[in-house]
Amino acid sequence: MILKTSLFGKVYAFQTVMEVMAKANEEKSGDRLAGVAANSAEERVAAKVVLAQLQLKDLFNNPAVPYEKDEVTRIIIDQVNLRIYESIKNWTVEELREWLLDNNTTDFNIKHISRGLTSEMIAAVTKLMSNLDLVVAAKKIHIEKTANTTIGRAGTFSARLQPNHPTDDPDGIMASLMEGLSYGIGDAVIGLNPVDDSTESVKRILHRFEDFRSEWDIPTQTCVLAHVKTQMEAMRQGAPTGLVFQSIAGSEKGNTAFGFDGSTISEAKQLALDTGAAAGPNVMYFETGQGSELSSDAHNGCDQVTMEARCYGFAKKYDPFLVNTVVGFIGPEYLYDSKQVIRAGLEDHFMGKLTGISMGVDVCYTNHMKADQNDIENLSVLLTAAGCTYIMGIPHGDDVMLNYQTTGYHETATLRDTFNLKPISEFDQWMEKMGLSENGKLTSRAGDASIFLK
Repeated sequence: MILKTSLFGKVYAFQTVMEVMAKANEEKSGDRLAGVAANSAEERVAAKVVLAQLQLKDLFNNPAVPYEKDEVTRIIIDQVNLRIYESIKNWTVEELREWLLDNNTTDFNIKHISRGLTSEMIAAVTKLMSNLDLVVAAKKIHIEKTANTTIGRAGTFSARLQPNHPTDDPDGIMASLMEGLSYGIGDAVIGLNPVDDSTESVKRILHRFEDFRSEWDIPTQTCVLAHVKTQMEAMRQGAPTGLVFQSIAGSEKGNTAFGFDGSTISEAKQLALDTGAAAGPNVMYFETGQGSELSSDAHNGCDQVTMEARCYGFAKKYDPFLVNTVVGFIGPEYLYDSKQVIRAGLEDHFMGKLTGISMGVDVCYTNHMKADQNDIENLSVLLTAAGCTYIMGIPHGDDVMLNYQTTGYHETATLRDTFNLKPISEFDQWMEKMGLSENGKLTSRAGDASIFLK
């Protein structure tokens, strides 16, 4: 294992595999804040040169956090199919990249090989890819998962309906929900971020959602994105829980800061399968975001792309219906501007799909970032071209509870039209029945929330 190279007449030597990984990463303000970024463009190129020649076994043997010290590492490595790993362990990272981009490499081939990859390998190959590489490779991979409906099928593009309200006012929530549904938003999930994280509030909203879903026979699933333990208590008290949500991190310390561990997620999943309102078998929903581990000093000296990839390795164990990266939510401390947000969105989407999970992106930014709505539309187009499973749908793209900017109802409808895509099949049929669409196109009734008041 060689950790040095000569470039432009200068020798660049790195002390560890994780130093190579960090310095090979594309420019991210979070890596600079953590003190792990390359000191110059030349050093970044040198790190990429070294990384390209590392073998996959070097990454297997040098995880971001040691196996014996970290539950996430153990979960990732224990899922590896060792027969497949043995067949590819001598590939270089460069060879993995070339194989993924080869026109002869199929979805089936990639899914097979992915069972022999660790998250560090997936992060490593991502660092060698251009933005277009990330689009092309991700486009090849199709991941289907089923709760009440099946997401991820070819020719579909879905959206989470996010009817957040600054006071959890039921009427305000339902007004946003009705309008969103009338635009064809919500086939992935109707999911609310609550202001009030109490069990009683979660139960009240879940009952309201499920009553409405049942009344109008809407083929989708519902979720209140409270802490997983709150949702578990709501389920025990009879709440009609669809998907069970939790924000996750790429290290045990990060998950501890979020207030859970792997056994908590296993228990929540089983509780949802036993008592939940979704048919399953995929009943979990996870959110991530580059830089979250640094917020809790849980990054273990690693770069944020590597830690993000480990989130997906952790998520994979629980076979979720949905995972999405909230790509620009944390702010400029970790992703400084639109260039970094666009890069991170493409990285995260590709890494999630290569890991084998149902991957979406909350294409978003905060108001103190150097980004605007045009940048978000640019990333939305790139992700749709890359075969992204779903994005968010929020009134006017402005979340008045979380105070960030994301995609609204019109973006999903426009992207479906532009790329000739449809919602999930059962949801598409429901829209036709409601007169909201015809032959996959929205009708003049779209956007009229009053249809649910008649």
